[in-house]
Amino acid sequence: MGHFLTFAMVAPMASFGTLAVGERRDGGDRPARSAVLGLLGACLGLTREDEAGQNALAEGYGLAVLCHAPGRLLTDYHTAQTAPSRRNWHPATRKQELAEAPGELATILSRRDYRMGSWHLGALWVRGDKTRWSLAEMREALQEPVFTPSLGRKSCPPGLPLAPELVEGASATEVLLARQKNGPESRMCNRFGLFRDQLAGRNTRTETLVVLDAADVVEHGAGHAILRREMRRDQPLSRARWQFGLREEALLLCVRDAGL
Repeated sequence: MGHFLTFAMVAPMASFGTLAVGERRDGGDRPARSAVLGLLGACLGLTREDEAGQNALAEGYGLAVLCHAPGRLLTDYHTAQTAPSRRNWHPATRKQELAEAPGELATILSRRDYRMGSWHLGALWVRGDKTRWSLAEMREALQEPVFTPSLGRKSCPPGLPLAPELVEGASATEVLLARQKNGPESRMCNRFGLFRDQLAGRNTRTETLVVLDAADVVEHGAGHAILRREMRRDQPLSRARWQFGLREEALLLCVRDAGL
């Protein structure tokens, strides 16, 4: 039996960024590994400049995500004023930047994707024998975060508590399916039925998607079929320089029982 930390990632609006070049800021239908680690890092109080802490978080833990509802796509047409760059000019604030560039301001345009009504669950476990934070310390950080947690952008706070739980199980997929069935957020409902199923856009589901590193499928896939494999550039290499490496991700199609 392994030890896992499970937690909820439910938000009225989320932004799961992908490769962003130029004016188009696409968003994915599920959180990237770097996004979830960023959420954990914010709760721990890590800054981007803390290379040692960021590396310990990126290398020391395994992660699996259960994707119940990706959320409906919302595209925002975004405009912002900007000043031209100058050599050896480092304004302290945006107000100073705009004030000291009269007549030189330009407007940049972009389109940014958001997801409305997303519902995901995460499972974290320790890789190897030595880690900087125990799962118990991670749970405490999620309960009392240092920085405000968000799902993608600062404008996207969680809509439900992260509700971290320490559990035991045979695999990450097993504990995620158990949390989906019995977790603190699983029975939230209103007059229209279960809240989570309203976000998913249908009343009944027979299959659930779980994603994790392809290398972890044998140990943590619980025997479920691999739907496909994808290469994602979401393994943090340097937060300070905003560099990310490639990672092979497996998407598992998990058949659920009737009570789930």
